[in-house]
Amino acid sequence: MEYWVVAGLAAFLMGLSKGGIPMIAILSVPLMSLFMEPAQAAGLLLPIYIVADWYAVFLFRKAFSARNLKILLPGALCGILIGFFAVSYVPGALVKLLVAGIGISYLVNALRHRFAKVKAPARTADVPRGLLWGALAGLTSYISHAGGPPFQAYVLPQKLDKMVYLGTATIFFTVVNLLKVPPFILAGQITWESFTQAIWLAPMALAGAWSGAAISRVLPERVFFLLVEIALAIVSVKLLYEVAFG
Repeated sequence: MEYWVVAGLAAFLMGLSKGGIPMIAILSVPLMSLFMEPAQAAGLLLPIYIVADWYAVFLFRKAFSARNLKILLPGALCGILIGFFAVSYVPGALVKLLVAGIGISYLVNALRHRFAKVKAPARTADVPRGLLWGALAGLTSYISHAGGPPFQAYVLPQKLDKMVYLGTATIFFTVVNLLKVPPFILAGQITWESFTQAIWLAPMALAGAWSGAAISRVLPERVFFLLVEIALAIVSVKLLYEVAFG
């Protein structure tokens, strides 16, 4: 019984994130890791991610940046392939340090501009940076479901409209998660048993996505992006804590 309560909560939190509550899904894998190995937890949750992804695409389909997607997705595919072939050789702690470093460096730069009272101009969606950040997002998403910080490091400086940001993030991670399915199956992280459990948990993810979308639509844009940055800081500190004490 405890397992299904925790699993339902993990699925609901994942749905909240897909609905637009920034990065709260980072808690899902640690919650499930109370009952199984983290790699198996990631495999169990991936099909639920995909169900919530498609519902989120329906919710935010009317606003997205096609240019960002065209630049980021080829890089993400390369990152996923690198992750698949290198996962046995890349220490998990190194990936966590990389993701945390990306998040913290972005936040430090953002705070520096605010305290200096300098309004940084919006950056353009350029190809070299986009391919690099897309590859990092694909790699870290494959290894630890932590593709958010690299994605945000590239997209947030562009100062997109809130709904355009949500739509772009939703479509990007929907495609990334679909690309992760074949290697997860080959690696034995997705099994028939885990897939059956995911079917039972999917309604909780959909309920979370609906709730998250309802909340995100009424949040003022300034508050929304402040929450994104706070969530990015929490994720970065959490990853550093895991490396130091995990």
